Amino acid sequence: MKLSEKIQFLRKQYGYSQEDLAETCSVSRQSISKWEADISLPEVDKLLIISRIFKTSVDVLLKDELEVSGVKEVHSCDITDKKENKNELYTGLIIKESIADENIFDYVFVNKTELWKTNNSPKYWTAVYFSSSDSRFPELLSKALKSDKDCGVNWFTDMKQGNIKIIVFNKKILRYTIGNKDEKEKVFDECRKLGIPDFQLDWEE
Repeated sequence: MKLSEKIQFLRKQYGYSQEDLAETCSVSRQSISKWEADISLPEVDKLLIISRIFKTSVDVLLKDELEVSGVKEVHSCDITDKKENKNELYTGLIIKESIADENIFDYVFVNKTELWKTNNSPKYWTAVYFSSSDSRFPELLSKALKSDKDCGVNWFTDMKQGNIKIIVFNKKILRYTIGNKDEKEKVFDECRKLGIPDFQLDWEE
């Protein structure tokens, strides 16, 4: 079975439409259609998301000789549950040096890491691109982030859940709907009150 066939099979078994999967992977519906028609391939970060939400290893997805197994047939009552679970998939970026309790990484799937050179100490920051399907993740992360009094810097992490942008500080969580300028400006104002300069408010949506 080809990757294209496996994506289509798993999508249908888990009750996802092409639009649902496109939203979860942050791509267009046309991209999903091309993947399933074997016209193009998902990028590595998208494969990792597909692997995570459909509980199938990347190895199984990529190797034609390995069949998808362990997928239960989804009945109508289960489809709603799966779509609700889809909305619990958080994706974002954590600076590892901002974390006071590294147990938080037990709740994430690491998509990739990068080293960012800084003009401060430490000389490098470790950027961790993650996804998490734990519905408690923003609250757990809020407890794990270093606080201002600990380090002199008000660390925060930005992430997405569907079309909701979430900005997480130590013991404070801010949310706005992507595309809603009023909600976004209110979140910006709160961030400024916490000492975040405007140049740091240019996170991706």
